[in-house]
Amino acid sequence: MEEIDRRIVTLLATDGRMSFTDLAKETGLSVSAVHQRVRRLEKRGVIRAYAALVDYDEIGLPLTAFVSIKPIDPSAPDDAPERLRYLTAIEACHSVAGDESYILKVRVASPLALEELLQHIRASANVSTRTTVVLSTPYDYRSPVIEKEPEPDAAEG
Repeated sequence: MEEIDRRIVTLLATDGRMSFTDLAKETGLSVSAVHQRVRRLEKRGVIRAYAALVDYDEIGLPLTAFVSIKPIDPSAPDDAPERLRYLTAIEACHSVAGDESYILKVRVASPLALEELLQHIRASANVSTRTTVVLSTPYDYRSPVIEKEPEPDAAEG
């Protein structure tokens, strides 16, 4: 990835609503050149979507937890993500290495709501759970640091 594209991705990861005019000022390109590069990054799938960051406390979902799940029957089909897709309190589902199969990031209104969600998760996917409740989040949604690709060694070419 070219340096200018890394800069554009970093700027948009920090502020997805940044205008093409502001991106042009920050990168030293023309507005049309920035527009073309952003569209190309979107087409390549580097930029997948633009989203609003929500204050979950303000919308009544102050409790965040990570729920690790593993199948009760290891020979059962690995279809937990599909079985749990209907549970909108699950914000993210990550396949992981280790004892558990998946880690779910969930947001709920209260400890009671978390308890009810855990019951739904266990029943829907036939899994055991291990839960870690988030006490605070010092930072989240950090912009990526996109490292420059190493230059090919002239001796190798």
